[in-house]
Amino acid sequence: MKPETWLFSGGILFFIPVAFVYGVLTQWEELVGFIALLLTGGLALLVGTYLFITARRIDARPEDDLRADVSEGAGEQGFFPPFSWWPLYLALAGALVFAGAAVGWWLWLIGVVFTVPMIIGWVFEHYVGEHAH
Repeated sequence: MKPETWLFSGGILFFIPVAFVYGVLTQWEELVGFIALLLTGGLALLVGTYLFITARRIDARPEDDLRADVSEGAGEQGFFPPFSWWPLYLALAGALVFAGAAVGWWLWLIGVVFTVPMIIGWVFEHYVGEHAH
């Protein structure tokens, strides 16, 4: 987890100073870019802190050891769900929600009505049917 921690922590060292350089170059008249860069640095701080804490809790991975063999990373890598149609339906319903933000509240409401069941279906797809466990 150390490379990931350093990657996001480096974002803090980049985005915070760049925010102030941006503010000076725009003579503090365009504050949206300054705030966006500060918030990006804050996001890098949040993710970097989470990865730092997680790296201290878990054992070192084979990727963290420069002298590790490829075979040390063999074995089960995790659970990957089988083919599912729910993400496609959820994306279409989400597109309705975002289109509703531009078109009108009525389309947004229709999108929300379709989005909620799609989220529930995707979350609970492994509790029923062929792939239940």
